[in-house]
Amino acid sequence: MKLLVAGIALILIVETNAQWYRFPIEAAQGAGDMLRAYSDMREANFKNSDKYFHARGNYDAAQRGPGGRWAAEVISNGREWIQGNSGRGAEDTEADQRANRWGRQGGDPNHFRPKGLDDKY
Repeated sequence: MKLLVAGIALILIVETNAQWYRFPIEAAQGAGDMLRAYSDMREANFKNSDKYFHARGNYDAAQRGPGGRWAAEVISNGREWIQGNSGRGAEDTEADQRANRWGRQGGDPNHFRPKGLDDKY
């Protein structure tokens, strides 16, 4: 009887506190969202559009849930760290990070959309 009660309690705790099994799936999907935004940015090759694609990738990933938000943050921070150490200006890195945070926090990526960017993006 004690084993049965302990088993039920364990199931209830796991189910109500965290759906941990979703996190890796959300993270993988969020990484895919980030890759898609990067690929679209490369394909568009449109002047002054990088902040839009930063915000869009982070927004799409964060909409997946905590795992997607985590993946967006790790990928964004890693990318900016690499670019910051390659001689890019700190101002541009911080502007990219502002766009990243904007998207992760649910801000509309179109805030950064440059005029003339193809509607397919």
